[in-house]
Order: sequence, then structure tokens, then C-alpha cells
Amino acid sequence: LSIKAGEKVAFVGPSGSGKTTLCSLLPRFYDVQSGSIKLDGRDIRDINLESLRRNIGVVQQDVFLFAGTVKENIAYGNTEASDAEIIEAARRAEIHDDIMKMDKGYDTLVGERGVRLSGGQKQRIAIVRSLAMKPDVMLFDEPTSALDPEMVGEVLRIMKSLAHTGLTMIVVTHEMGFAREVADKVLFMDDGLVAEKGRPEQIFNHPQNKRLQQFLQRVL
Repeated sequence: LSIKAGEKVAFVGPSGSGKTTLCSLLPRFYDVQSGSIKLDGRDIRDINLESLRRNIGVVQQDVFLFAGTVKENIAYGNTEASDAEIIEAARRAEIHDDIMKMDKGYDTLVGERGVRLSGGQKQRIAIVRSLAMKPDVMLFDEPTSALDPEMVGEVLRIMKSLAHTGLTMIVVTHEMGFAREVADKVLFMDDGLVAEKGRPEQIFNHPQNKRLQQFLQRVL
């Protein structure tokens, strides 16, 4: 598998097929046991771990927010970010206006694990936190799986907007909207393997793999 800088790649497939595990290997939450993963031609095991993770933003399905302010939670991704940089990241994630409507704006306390915010707001703050890092690569691991349909639409709209900014985006998703409408390449995972890959129109309109055909029948 090769992903070019700036590409938008969607990983789809049944639960347990290896999508999340594959994405966890890139920031070295786990190390590969055989083979290698390379970033700009260098084995990621030869790259300083702090440097590697500083350049990879991760947005997971289970968002963890600290019991501080909105600004503190955003700045956790980049403790040296200025107020202007935090606001710019929030604008890119389309949550600046929502934040300004909160009782104290960016100084609003979010509560333990973000209890005072909606699921959609928490997920968007997680996106802002990653954007504040100014990463070269963004990993989205099922970012909409815990959201209601309305919030799913909001987060997908933001992801589609980010797709035009030059970021390399790797998206694990059960939501076919991003895969069909935005991704440059779609990869179907099955039993730990990339069973089929291609452009969205190829994967969705002319699937060759029988397991992929069965998967699409269930999700579309």
C-alpha cells in the first residue's frame, strides 16, 4: 500500500478486519512485527517518536476532553499555539461560532470528559485540537460512530472541507459518504488484509471481491 502526500484515503470493511489496527501502526501505538511502514521513505521506527507523533493528528471515536476550558483542550495538541492559531484552527473545523455562543467563549469550562458539551461539539473540538498541531497527516478512526445522525452530518461536512486543504487524510469509517464523495482511494479490509483497493467509483460501482460485494449490500 502506498499513499501519496495530500491523498484522501478511506478504509472500509467489517468490524475486526484490521482497519483500526492498521491506523494504530502509523503513529506507533504498536510496532509492526514484520515488514515496515515508511514515511517520506524513512522507516517510522527510525524517526524520533515525539517528532513522528507531532506530525500526525489523530481523531478517534472516543473523544477524551480534560476538565478545563475549551481553549485549554484545544491547546493540548500544541501547547505553544497562540490564541490566533487556536481560533484559526477552530474556524477550519467550523466550530468557532459555536464556541463564541458559549457562556465564556473559549474560556468556557467543558466539565469532566466534556460532559457540558454535545457529542458533536466534543468531536469537533477533538478535530480542532489535532489541527492546532499543524500536522501533515490526519488519522480519523471512526470519528462519527458514536454520534447521532445530525451530528454525523456536521462532522462529515467538516472532514469534506478539510479534504481541500492539502492534508493527507486517512479515514477509517462505516459512513460511506466520505468514501464515496471525497476519498481519492478506497481500501476494503478483510481479515487483516487489504482485499481490494481502487478509486471510489471502481469500489462502489464495480466491486470484484465477493466479500466486498456482500459488505456493500449491508451498508448501502
